Amino acid sequence: MGFDPHEPQQQRMLAAALKSARVSVGELWLKYFSLGGEVGEYEVEAYLQGLLSLPVLQRDLLAMAANELIDKFPQGHAPYSDELGPDGESPRKEPGSGSQQRPESED
Repeated sequence: MGFDPHEPQQQRMLAAALKSARVSVGELWLKYFSLGGEVGEYEVEAYLQGLLSLPVLQRDLLAMAANELIDKFPQGHAPYSDELGPDGESPRKEPGSGSQQRPESED
């Protein structure tokens, strides 16, 4: 990861929120790209696996995209970089603490 000490925590919480809401990388990337995101789907996947560092703006766009997708099923929250406190914790509720589950798709 890069030089931002909160990036690993932001990445882990984003990945946990997506998993909890059952949002795929493809869904996240499409929403992120529609918001002006600049990295490709493979880079987003690498970031979510902790293999790639992203600038704060791109991480926050990913968090925004995730939160817009998750708002339909409020069980988690992907933190923006300025929401992480000095201890790396988000003042909001951790992912997975809600009771709603995203319905399975009927493909």
